[in-house]
Amino acid sequence: MFHIIKAYINFLYNSKNEHGVHSPFVFNLVTKCFYDKTNYPEYSILKNYRKSLLANKNFIDVTDFGAGSRIFKSNKRPIAKIAKTAGISPKRAELLFRITNYFQPDNILEIGTSLGLATSALSLGKSDAKITTLEGCKNTLALAKQQFETFEINNINSVATEFNSFLTNCQLPTEHCQLIYFDGNHSKQATLEYFELLLPTITNETVWIFDDIHWSKGMEEAWEIIKSHAKVTATIDTFQWGFVFFREEQPKEHFVIRV
Repeated sequence: MFHIIKAYINFLYNSKNEHGVHSPFVFNLVTKCFYDKTNYPEYSILKNYRKSLLANKNFIDVTDFGAGSRIFKSNKRPIAKIAKTAGISPKRAELLFRITNYFQPDNILEIGTSLGLATSALSLGKSDAKITTLEGCKNTLALAKQQFETFEINNINSVATEFNSFLTNCQLPTEHCQLIYFDGNHSKQATLEYFELLLPTITNETVWIFDDIHWSKGMEEAWEIIKSHAKVTATIDTFQWGFVFFREEQPKEHFVIRV
C-alpha cells in the first residue's frame, strides 16, 4: 500500500493535462479520446453488464497463475466480489471503450479476460472487430462467455490457456495485434516476456495498453524497460495504465497524463 501511495504522489507531481503536450498525435488522443465527455449509449450496456455480475450471489472456483504455467492458488470466490474488486472500474471501462472507438482496430488481443468487463468495452468500441481474449481460469472464462451471450456480444474468440504458452506457440499474424490490452499477470517477469513475444507483431499503428504499471516495484521496473526499448517511440503513463506506441514518425517521448 505504501508503494502505491508513494507512486501516486510522484505521478501527480509529474503529470500534465493536454496543455503540457506538444505532440499532435498525443494531443489529439488526449483531447478527443481521454477527455471526451460524450455520454455514449454504450455506457449503459457496460453499466448493465457490471450490475448483472454484482447481483450474482454465486461462487466460482478461481485458479490464479504465477509466472510461467505455475498455479499460484485456487479457491472459491463470490462472483460479485470478483466483479467489484478484480474487474476494470466503471470509469476505466468507459475509457477503454473510447480508446477502441477512437483507434478503430480491426483485430484486438486481450491478455486476461476475467469476467469480461474490459472485453465488453473493447467489443462495444468496435463491434465488427475480431477480438481474441485469453484467460487462464476455465471457470472464470465460462462465466464471461455466458455474459457475452446474454449481452449479445458476438465478436469474441475466448481461449482458455496459459498466456506464455499461447503466445509462444500460436504464431499470431500481424493483423491480430493492432490493439493489445495486457491485464493477465502483473509481474515484471511475465510482463516483459509478453512484451518480447509480441514484438514481432507490431506495426506503425499498433497500440499496447499495460495495466497496473505502478502496482509494484517490479512492475515499475518493467515499465521503465519497455519505455527504453528501441522500437518504442512514445508512451503515456496514466498511472494505472501505460500506453505504448511504435509510430516511426513520432519522436521518442514519454508523457505522464492525468485522466
